[in-house]
Amino acid sequence: MWTICKKEWQQFFGSLTGYVAIIIFLLLMGLFLFVFPDTSLLDFGYASLNGFFELAPLILLFLVPVVTMRSLADEYKSGTFELLKTMPLSAAQIVWGKIAGAFMVVAMAVVPTVIYAFSMQALSSTGGIDVGSTTGSYIGLLLLGAVFTAVGVCASSFTNNTVVAFIAGAFMCFLLYNGFEAVSKLPVFSNGLDYYIEMLGIKFHYHSISRGVVDVRDIVYFAGMIFLFAFVTQRMLLKR
Repeated sequence: MWTICKKEWQQFFGSLTGYVAIIIFLLLMGLFLFVFPDTSLLDFGYASLNGFFELAPLILLFLVPVVTMRSLADEYKSGTFELLKTMPLSAAQIVWGKIAGAFMVVAMAVVPTVIYAFSMQALSSTGGIDVGSTTGSYIGLLLLGAVFTAVGVCASSFTNNTVVAFIAGAFMCFLLYNGFEAVSKLPVFSNGLDYYIEMLGIKFHYHSISRGVVDVRDIVYFAGMIFLFAFVTQRMLLKR
């Protein structure tokens, strides 16, 4: 598995694509959080990273599919998937290696944003930021990135076209993040079902962890989503 993970890492940073994707993510976050007046944290009047944690998932919706779109689609297109099948690796090891390698890239983009927390703490005149909420939000953001990574690799396993893999991955991530909340607001579900439908979405559990309380149910949800899409990806590889 670690051989596949290392290969994925080297492949992503073997060209400018990996560096450009991470730089664009950090640049966009910096512009939205400190330059653009409508979203600038400096204009809030108090030390808070809520704006960052609301915006980051929307940026990851596009960043993660960029990272994962080549995971298996390129293997199919270039014919190297046939070589993978000859290696002493199971389908599960290939899938988890792909997911682990891609997630390391996503984490590499998220971790540097911790500097925003230190910056807000330094700029705060009194009180500072809520450490518990900020820590929980970062845990939730990394778990969110892990789910998006599993979804993106799964989307890449269905096609040999990287553009299709990107579009499918971004669409699936968007539906899982915003779709259930949007459906729960339909009048037909106002009889109490809206809460349970919303619980099926990633956004509900992400916001739950962002409050600073790491609930076991939220961890189980994220882990279940990762294992679900890893299993679907594994079944797709076995079919080939």
